Amino acid sequence: MSESESLETTSDLDAVSDSSSDSTSNTNKKSISSRGVPSDESIYLPRYDSPELRSFQDQSENMTRNLWNLEELMNFIFAKKYQPKYYEIACGFMKELYTKTHLGGDEIAAFVRSNGISKATFYNRVLPRLKRVGLIKVERETIVAIESKRKYRPMKISLSKTFGNYFMKIGDSWLALVDDARSREKQKEQQKL
Repeated sequence: MSESESLETTSDLDAVSDSSSDSTSNTNKKSISSRGVPSDESIYLPRYDSPELRSFQDQSENMTRNLWNLEELMNFIFAKKYQPKYYEIACGFMKELYTKTHLGGDEIAAFVRSNGISKATFYNRVLPRLKRVGLIKVERETIVAIESKRKYRPMKISLSKTFGNYFMKIGDSWLALVDDARSREKQKEQQKL
């Protein structure tokens, strides 16, 4: 057997062992997809100097006192440019929730019905996303009807601070890192003098 034949045989065996180990490793270890971040787990962040955003800092990188309104905030969750229907539904629902601070299942169903929104779109796309990013809190209460002994779990949705706390933590952490790096640089410069 020549050297090239032995290499081919070895590579064939490796391929067989790789394919058998792949089937076992696939069950044990998940591979990372190379397609990017799933849309369910992403947020739209336009450029900081984009015309889509109102100014939030001055020339010295200090925060300005103006606040973004509800529509501007919803643009981060459902980009108006890319998901106009979801954006419109989310804005309408959050305005309703904002005025009442909490909504029950009947009120949510009335909102969906009165605005001509597809139930599938609202309950499968918009509502889960608002919950996932921490803008709303969904609670269910288990109630047992006395006469029929049937259980039902009405939904109650309320505003949540989680979204704000999450991004404040990210922002505060970044500001602390920048301040620390700049202060170390100043200390080095002072030591040189």
